[in-house]
Amino acid sequence: MKSLFKILEEKKIQLPDNVKTLLWECKSLSVFNTTEELAKAATGNENTTSFEVKYNIPGKGLYTEAVIHRVKNGISANYTESYMRRRDPDTMAIADDKPTDKMRFSDKYGYDFSVLKDETFTWLKEQDISLFFYFAGRNNIGSGGIAIVPSNAAFFAMGLSMLQSIISSDELPENFTVESTVLVAPPFRHTHFKGKQVVIHNRTEKVHEVYSYNLYPGPSAKKGLYGVLLDKGEKENWITTHCSTVQVSSPYDNITTFMHEGASGGGKSEMLQHIVREPQGQVLIGENTVTSERRLISLPLFCTFNPVTDDMAICHPSIQKNNGKLSIIDAENAWFIRVDSINDYGDDPFLEKLTIKAKKPLLFLNIETKPECTALIWDHIEDEPGKKCPNPRVIVPRDIVPGIVDTPVTIDVRSFGVRTPPCSLENPSYGIVGLFHILPPALAWLWRLVAPRGYANPSVVGTGNMESEGVGSFWPFATGEMINHANLLLDQVIQNPRTRYTLTPNQHIGVWKVGFKPQLLMREYLTRRGNAKLRSDQYQGARTPLLGYELNYLTIEGAKIPSRFLKVYKQQEVGEEGYDKGASILYDFFRSELQKYLKPSLSNVGKKIIETCLSGATVEDYVKIIPMDYQYSFTHIEE
Repeated sequence: MKSLFKILEEKKIQLPDNVKTLLWECKSLSVFNTTEELAKAATGNENTTSFEVKYNIPGKGLYTEAVIHRVKNGISANYTESYMRRRDPDTMAIADDKPTDKMRFSDKYGYDFSVLKDETFTWLKEQDISLFFYFAGRNNIGSGGIAIVPSNAAFFAMGLSMLQSIISSDELPENFTVESTVLVAPPFRHTHFKGKQVVIHNRTEKVHEVYSYNLYPGPSAKKGLYGVLLDKGEKENWITTHCSTVQVSSPYDNITTFMHEGASGGGKSEMLQHIVREPQGQVLIGENTVTSERRLISLPLFCTFNPVTDDMAICHPSIQKNNGKLSIIDAENAWFIRVDSINDYGDDPFLEKLTIKAKKPLLFLNIETKPECTALIWDHIEDEPGKKCPNPRVIVPRDIVPGIVDTPVTIDVRSFGVRTPPCSLENPSYGIVGLFHILPPALAWLWRLVAPRGYANPSVVGTGNMESEGVGSFWPFATGEMINHANLLLDQVIQNPRTRYTLTPNQHIGVWKVGFKPQLLMREYLTRRGNAKLRSDQYQGARTPLLGYELNYLTIEGAKIPSRFLKVYKQQEVGEEGYDKGASILYDFFRSELQKYLKPSLSNVGKKIIETCLSGATVEDYVKIIPMDYQYSFTHIEE
């Protein structure tokens, strides 16, 4: 203890008063300096292969939250409740009185947070606790902080230390500023919150405090610190976008950088995956859910790519190149990868190789394991007999990913992914999005405002209906005001006119089940095109203007994509009538969600875009508001 305080004193590092008192008065304190140290502590000690994270809960007795196994390739954690295996989207509450559009703690729970805060610190003082320093962000852009976790939940601390870089106490820079704290008190979800995941944000004058009352890393270790970055960006006028990024090289040496945004389940991690061939070497586009027909194409060569980001990207003024295109850098130190689409050996050879013989210990969640086995990312734990957990995860340090790009990159294409249900004349839905669509910038901004969470989302607990994640799809994690983020996002779109925008579905195109192939085939095609313009007869305004421009034809390496994948109304099971019903559903969703943004503080351009949409705009109407760059964007140009 004294050595830690001596280090902090020598380096002139100030701890928040409540944290300093806690560290002096707690039952015992362990200071961790590396993720490897936390991995050894995850099962109690490095010689123990199995461990149960237990707490004494009044009325329940000794309650096991998670079972931890030491495996050959890291640590495997499995929760005893299926509810704890996915992020609850309703976890956040704001404890402070600073501006926010989120639910305040006192309104949600009926009492002042100071009462719970005192109880939290009292409980922590009675525990053996573990501590480490971290930096949330990259390239010195972000928030330095300290994490305080019960020692028996070292697996949780391990995950946090991987996602946002752990800093050895000996290597803390002088005058390191503790701008954020993460404090973890797992039993409180039972004693105070009826078993629910709850994360409380308390923004003091100097420190953004995050209180995690559960042990699933999603809403706190990951999205909680995402909220810290969004809060800082809101104050300083920059954004941390919710996206994956990949730099792709075609067989002809064209290089195109894609930034793929979207709500949870929108295909961000999947944008970094390789296309898997069928046994005979072809590529499956999709399978008809009515007739079971399979449509395949032959592609002799695939593009190669270098991953950049998996889920969060910092768009800071200091890295912008002022060339008309957005520049970004990864906001994370490791990636929280969902592997529900990997169901057997060979489904993703790249990720399988990376995780089976990992160069560093990985953290597996919701993966079926036994002590000292090798955790396999296709062995998903069951929520109940015969029903696999839809949200198996692995945390992978970005520095062990082959070909990773560490420097800022410039974005050529910003795509937006939407989980779409099957659509037919008998059962119309918003599953009318073709393989990919071209969006004018103004319409691209609107899609980021409504950010549909979409169909059968595997990442979060939800109703299954179409729901909105709002502003840039990062709104669920933000603590401030919605309109501020909407304005920042619109400014970003306007200031980068050479970045192009597309829309792509996943899961279904009409009645065809397609998985994530649309975005991967888009990646293949647009990389081959480079900056070459599309022919003027290749696309036209979509049947519903909300989808921008639709493609008339598409050929990749001589393989023609059937028009029924480009224009859903060409499918006989859907037709124009089924498509128009689906378009009406989509438009009603936009109309409902956009109303909340019509506030006095919204920029005049933003108001004009929304009002234009609500009045039934054409695609050309959006182009008139924010012109598309004719040299670099897909705009209707007569030859």
